Parts: sequence; structure tokens; C-alpha cells
Amino acid sequence: MFIRKTLDMKQILSLLSLMFFFSCGRDAQVASSNAIAMGIPSIDFYSLKTKTISGDLFTFSSLKGKRVLIVNTASRCGYTPQYKDLEQLYRIYGGDNFTIIGFPSNDFAWEEPGSDQEIAAFCKSRYDVTFPMMTKVKTSGSGGHEVYQWLCNLEKNGVANARVSWNFNKFLIDENGRWVAHFPSSTSPMSMEITTFASGK
Repeated sequence: MFIRKTLDMKQILSLLSLMFFFSCGRDAQVASSNAIAMGIPSIDFYSLKTKTISGDLFTFSSLKGKRVLIVNTASRCGYTPQYKDLEQLYRIYGGDNFTIIGFPSNDFAWEEPGSDQEIAAFCKSRYDVTFPMMTKVKTSGSGGHEVYQWLCNLEKNGVANARVSWNFNKFLIDENGRWVAHFPSSTSPMSMEITTFASGK
């Protein structure tokens, strides 16, 4: 004997709610994929923030309109002499249109063990660094500082995935807060690629 079962109003509403939920989830996934494909970051570069090496709040909104080079630094690395070239780059091109942001990090071979105060003193005494230096951070794209999570994840920056491979990796961000490029430690701060970017040519 065939018995036809009809749905009551409560069951119908529950079914419609489930259909709506899965539809919204699918639409959100599609929208997210489309945003990434169009290079739209899920996090605005200018919403990021950190602390300076002296402990003051530094908001990235202050970087609007500037081209930016972000570099992870260390005091006991074979690449540490790049501080000299970074400072030269900053003195030539730094100002209203370009800046350098240094992030000390102890991620690689424990080559930056000092406190923020010790690092600041080292930078001043050895290389007379005048470009902005921030507090010591982790550079991991998964569990590091929010700035490095943005720099290393396509989903967040809208352009590319990257991995900080050693001290003195360099990231370039344009005057509109858009991720431009990532260079390994071996790329000199005074290389043609970086000086061309810094000069705005």
C-alpha cells in the first residue's frame, strides 16, 4: 500500500532555509574566488598596524600615497651589511613618495637575539639607520605578525603567495597599497629593480 507523505509548513520552511544557507555559502565562495582572480585583497594594506622599535603605535594608513619597501632584518647575518645599502636607498629616494620599513626578526638561525633597544642601538651605531624600524616580529605567513601574514598570503593581499626564506627578504608595495614584488635576501637594495621602484620610474 502506497502512502503519500506531505510536508507540513514547518518542514517546508526548514527546507527553504537550508537551500538558502547552501546557496549563500556557494555564492560567498564564488565571490571570494572572483575577488582573488581580480587581485582584490581581503585585507586592506592600510588597515594594518604595528609598533615602532621604540614602542609607539605605527598605523599603515600613514603610508598612503607612498611606495614602500618592507624588509626583515637581523644584526648577526651575512646579509647584515645590507643595512648600509638600505640606508643609502632611503637617503636618495626616501621622503613623501617612498619609504623603507624594517622589521627585525629572530626567525633564521637566531641571528637577531637582541631586544628592541639593543637592535636600535646597533642600527644607529653601526649603520646610522634613519629609516623607520619596527618592533621585532615573526615573519611566518601562517602564524607571524599580521603584516607578514598579509605579505605572504594571496587571499589577504590579493596578488601572490610568498615565503620569507631568510633575513633581508624584500617586499615592494605601491602607492595604492598594492603588493608589487618579493625579492630574496641576495637582491641588493641598490639593484635596478628596487631603485627603479623607489624612484617611481
